[in-house]
Amino acid sequence: MKQNKAIIITIGDELLMGQTIDTNSTWMAKQLQACGIAVVKRIAVGDDAHMIREALDDAIPNCELVLITGGLGPTADDLTKPLLCEYFGGKLVMDETVLQMVSAIFEKRNLPLLERNRAQAAVPDTCKVVLNQRGTAPGMQFEKEGTTIIAMPGVPYEMMGIMEDAILPRLKQKNAHTTILHKHIVTIGMGESFLADKIADIENELPSHIKLAYLPHFRIVKLRLTGTSFDATALEMEMGKFQQQLAERLKEVVIALEDVPLEQLVKNIFLSQKKTLALAESCTGGYIGHTLTQLPGASEYFQGGIICYTNLVKTSVLGIPNTILETQGPVSEAVALQMAIQVRQLLKSDFGLGITGWLSPSPQQAPSETGTVWIAVSDGVHTIAQKYHIHYDRIRNKEIALQMALSLLLKHINGKES
Repeated sequence: MKQNKAIIITIGDELLMGQTIDTNSTWMAKQLQACGIAVVKRIAVGDDAHMIREALDDAIPNCELVLITGGLGPTADDLTKPLLCEYFGGKLVMDETVLQMVSAIFEKRNLPLLERNRAQAAVPDTCKVVLNQRGTAPGMQFEKEGTTIIAMPGVPYEMMGIMEDAILPRLKQKNAHTTILHKHIVTIGMGESFLADKIADIENELPSHIKLAYLPHFRIVKLRLTGTSFDATALEMEMGKFQQQLAERLKEVVIALEDVPLEQLVKNIFLSQKKTLALAESCTGGYIGHTLTQLPGASEYFQGGIICYTNLVKTSVLGIPNTILETQGPVSEAVALQMAIQVRQLLKSDFGLGITGWLSPSPQQAPSETGTVWIAVSDGVHTIAQKYHIHYDRIRNKEIALQMALSLLLKHINGKES
């Protein structure tokens, strides 16, 4: 069945060469899900006419909607429009409305209208024009074998404009009676295979219209329930019941029932409890503070941070005794604990977090210590520390260290550090 199924085709050599990350299909897939349409395949092809034809031949029999982005520009390597004209058996004609819009854009920018820019107003006579309010290349809609095919520019800003102005409203209206609902359970500290064993009986009880997915990421596993129904109220109640069953079964490792980044969870819980946080960062070099302050309103709970990258800063600013650094080493439980305790007191915060580690080989440490990270959290009454071993490159190790630090902070504030 083709109903409520979509395939996304992204076009461009730059996508296959790794020069450009395909954010278009990710964004479109999320929007389609909200409209009750499931993306069953995403296809990326280069600027190659034969490959584009093959992608269309593959997509059209298998879904009721095909979304295409890329290859609609004014240069010679932009093949999509002439190929679609040939594929759907038409000829290029000048669309006066599009031409007026293109001319207005160049006039507003005080630029001459080149012939190649004027040619962007030429569209296949077999298509329905979808106006582009943000650029010069219009969208084009075709119909074949009960499938709607819509081609749009590859520029994300322009594609999003066309989708939001013309395509999504129509899809939402068409599928107004279909509800797709997601529920999440975010866990820390248990692998997906162990989670699956623990909840196997609940998973087996799920009806056919509710699916459970496991989404692991840096020692965090998100469980996602996805349900589809024509009865939104009944689905909400049914999904809520299964979400609560899963959360209760996994209560020792659950930290959230919403799918948001860890930094958002930290912000939410600190604001709800009216607590404040201070950071002492060594190996992460301020990355944790940077991540927290990417969200607006961070100043309501985040007091600040100290980047104590060297022993000198650890002693002169945080006041960690030299004897501890000399006897235990800068990457140790004792130093992490002192960092958390001292920064909490120094910045007058409810919680202090300290992190120190070897993210890549250094002359100061043994090769076996590479990837060792100590993280500590102090709330003035209890101070805990956790040792981690991370075995990737320096950049990924830093990213994982961030995730582990925020995870430990959340587990401590929730009383789940064991």
